[in-house]
Amino acid sequence: MHEAIHRFGPADGPLILALHGLTGHGRRWADLADNHLPEARVIAPDLRGHGRASALPPWTYERIIDDLVELLTEPAVVLAHSFGAAVAVQLAHRCPDLVRALVLLDPAIGLDPQLVGDIAEAGLARPDYADIAEARRDKLETAWADVDPALLEAELAEHLVSTPEGRVRWRTHLPAVTSFWGQLARALVLPPPQIPVVLVKAGKAPFVTPAHEAAFATLPSFTRHEFDCDHMVAQARPADTADVVRSVL
Repeated sequence: MHEAIHRFGPADGPLILALHGLTGHGRRWADLADNHLPEARVIAPDLRGHGRASALPPWTYERIIDDLVELLTEPAVVLAHSFGAAVAVQLAHRCPDLVRALVLLDPAIGLDPQLVGDIAEAGLARPDYADIAEARRDKLETAWADVDPALLEAELAEHLVSTPEGRVRWRTHLPAVTSFWGQLARALVLPPPQIPVVLVKAGKAPFVTPAHEAAFATLPSFTRHEFDCDHMVAQARPADTADVVRSVL
């Protein structure tokens, strides 16, 4: 197994392609896959510039989709969070035959340029932490407060690496991540009408706007849910997320 591609579940299970959000990694799907969707065959790659994947440019949706097309040998239900959901919609738009359905968890698509510009600048200003405790505090202050503490500890163990200066940082490539924030300001693209779409809005997060919801609501096979949680939907509400995924499996 390629170390940047995480696989869960039985070889004969229905196929799910799981795409993490910006600054994330594929092993974030482990709890959902192992404990809540054990019947599914889940492929969860580290996206370019993240985890153990290649960090080489170009840092665009199109390059990530090329990576995914090389990975997929059959159509999949695409389960995707945040930036991953933006990638998933682009994948469905470009390669509809590979996508059985989309489950979009608090998608970050067509975002306000000022918002993503500010987030990118903040990431450049604070690329690392003094220690694990500081990284943990940052997570708790930015959307992880309602996640099981054990999952947060697993995140810290998997995704933090040491810097030469004795600090710690996430296992991501900062130039790639900064570029990908800019991709999120690209215009909203809808998937083809024949692909079922389920959208889960995180009630405590700012990314899904009424305009986004109105655009998706024009699709003939569209279902909307809202969970009372912050942005990390699959980690905060795994059982509910699994139920949503089963609705299209």
